[in-house]
Amino acid sequence: MALWIQAQQLQGDALHQMQSLYGQHFPIEVRHYLAQWLEAQPWDAIDLENQQDEFKAKRLLDGLIQELQRKAEHQMGEDGFLLKIKLGHYATQLKSSYDPCPLELVRCVKHILYTEQRLVQEASNASSPGSGPVDGTPQRYQQINQTFEELRVMTHDTENDLRKLQHSQEYFIIQYQESLRIQAQLSSLASIPPAERVQRESGLQSRKTTLESWLTREANTLQKYRQELAEKHQRTLALLRKQQTVIVDDELIQWKRRQQLAGNGGPSEGGLDILQAWCEKLADMIWQNRQQIRRVEHLTQQLPIPGPTEELLTELNATVTDIISALVTSTFIIEKQPPQVLKTQTKFSATVRLLVGGKLNVHMNPPQVKATIISEQQAKALLKNENTRNDSSGEILNNNCVMEYHQTTGTLSAHFRTMSLKRIKRSDRRGAESVTEEKFTVLFESQFSVGGNELVFHVKTLSLPVVVIVHGSQDNNATATVLWDNAFSEPGRVPFVVPDKVLWPQLCEALNMKYKSEVQSDRGLSEDNLVFLAQKAFSSSSNNPEDYCNMTITWSQFNRESLPGRNFTFWQWFDGVIELMKKHLKSHWNDGAILGFLNKQQAQDMLMSKPNGTFLLRFSDSEIGGITIAWVAENPNKAGERMVWNLMPFTTKDFSIRSLADRISDLNHLLFLYPNQPKEEVFSRYCTPPNSKAVGDGYVKPEIKQVVKVEFSSPNPEPSPGNSFMEHAASPTVNQHHNFTIYPSMNDSMLDTEGEFDLEETMDMARQVEEFLRQPMETQWSGQQS
Repeated sequence: MALWIQAQQLQGDALHQMQSLYGQHFPIEVRHYLAQWLEAQPWDAIDLENQQDEFKAKRLLDGLIQELQRKAEHQMGEDGFLLKIKLGHYATQLKSSYDPCPLELVRCVKHILYTEQRLVQEASNASSPGSGPVDGTPQRYQQINQTFEELRVMTHDTENDLRKLQHSQEYFIIQYQESLRIQAQLSSLASIPPAERVQRESGLQSRKTTLESWLTREANTLQKYRQELAEKHQRTLALLRKQQTVIVDDELIQWKRRQQLAGNGGPSEGGLDILQAWCEKLADMIWQNRQQIRRVEHLTQQLPIPGPTEELLTELNATVTDIISALVTSTFIIEKQPPQVLKTQTKFSATVRLLVGGKLNVHMNPPQVKATIISEQQAKALLKNENTRNDSSGEILNNNCVMEYHQTTGTLSAHFRTMSLKRIKRSDRRGAESVTEEKFTVLFESQFSVGGNELVFHVKTLSLPVVVIVHGSQDNNATATVLWDNAFSEPGRVPFVVPDKVLWPQLCEALNMKYKSEVQSDRGLSEDNLVFLAQKAFSSSSNNPEDYCNMTITWSQFNRESLPGRNFTFWQWFDGVIELMKKHLKSHWNDGAILGFLNKQQAQDMLMSKPNGTFLLRFSDSEIGGITIAWVAENPNKAGERMVWNLMPFTTKDFSIRSLADRISDLNHLLFLYPNQPKEEVFSRYCTPPNSKAVGDGYVKPEIKQVVKVEFSSPNPEPSPGNSFMEHAASPTVNQHHNFTIYPSMNDSMLDTEGEFDLEETMDMARQVEEFLRQPMETQWSGQQS
């Protein structure tokens, strides 16, 4: 069912909230008549922080205007005439409002659609609680909303009691003034004749006695009212604090945790609209109760009555101020984190937001936010409220920004778009710690007042830890530090403490999350893949997953100590695989064409039971970011014997010259992808179409192909003439030589000590072929004859 049809079925408070989304900035009639068109547009594909997306927003604005005009033109009849005029007016109004800033239209419509969706979902969950997500989220939301309703009733109740108290006190003061007037009359009786004085004095004394008796009783009643009201406020504030704990210490902390895991490739943390709505309700109710308590204080000062109420009111005032302060400081958050691997002299962005800014009218005097980079030690001192003397650990350019209020969404935020870290000051490192293990954080701070300068807040918030690098070669080690921190940090920790060792299954979860995100695949790491990684990390030979369940891996094993017999760490090897996959082999991984996480022996065992020409793809054990082809074929040196061959690993550099699909297509002795898929079914759609043989301007277009110079018993058609080939010798035991169809054979050995083949040397020869073929034809052949 379309969203707008569902939104029209909302009732009560939800309907009121939905109606409040619309106004002159976006009329509800536009939503109604263009419902289908609005819901079909790619609003979420536009990044509001990216100015380059402004042209996309402009196209959507133009489309909206055209749709409105088209709708207006099709209106017929008497009723249609009025609607035609109204829709035409809206088209002109929206164009005038949003033409200078089309991104604001996108912001407005995204907010409307998201809020409608939330309201519809909440209504659906309330009517059928069992239909919600399994994690019980709707039930939590329902509990929060029920508490808000309870708080609304309690606040309304104390407001009524306060009015009753005020009226009673006003009447008491009137009667007290009357008693003073009677006392004055009694004092003036001395000047009149005794007979008349006695008569009048008796009446006045009687009235005075009655009134004083009433005043005494009424004073006790007022004191009782004040005490009862103060106790009600106590209960309200206790529930407000409890609700604030649920929203700020539970829901908001969970959002921040999701934001942190999103840095490792986890699901998006989700929007802040629901949290902002809750925080604004909290702020509204806290402020109402604060104003009520202050009015009671004023009444108490106006008519002092001895008793315990004054002390209780002082305590209530301190409590409510503490609650509002905690809410404001906790809801100053980083909506968009700065990059956690931060390179100097490179632009970066971040967004901070005050969730209660609109409700407390902070935007009436927009505050400025300042960003500073500080070290881990400075962050610790800051959280302990120690004097850091405004120290920083570097210099950030463009680090000041004024908070902007977006009326359509009710958000108050500061968008830092062009910050740049000019320099960094590093601390003395401990032991084996490298520069890529040193953590910093970006401190955002601001100051503003609310309630006509009644309360002044100095708010601060720290970014997730960042690792500062000065060169791209430091990126993979810095990423390891960030991944470990994001995955294993605990909420409320001392900055930026993380465990030195974790259970292997915990690391598996983090690696799988990172891998799926970077490769952009739903196909994550299988149990067999994780066993292979465990064997590599622990130098183990066990194939049983349960053997690793209770094993712990240390940070040193992860990315400080090199793997046995290698000059790289476990993470560096894994990160190399990620880089290779996401740059060149993403589609093949998603197709299931790459097994990848196998060692040489496993590949051999799997292939030896298959027909000749069967091959598989596995990641190289010996080279970072390398993938090799292993295939089974006859041994040309020994009749009747079969063997598994391993081609020298390909890397990103190789695939930038010729793709994996093209290379597999070139190697005609590769017939079936393991276990039994014809290679054409798997790879043909990724192959480069053949080049045209047309010659123009005296040049012929060169072509590079992969060739393995070994005779196999499997079919291996001769290459077509006219192409230049890069011939790749292959044998696990016998040295062969490079050979090209144009140049004489070269005597350089192709084999490494493990019997694999060095493709990189052939690249240089291939480039020489390309350069040769780019020369005019006469020059080529005259060079050969000479």
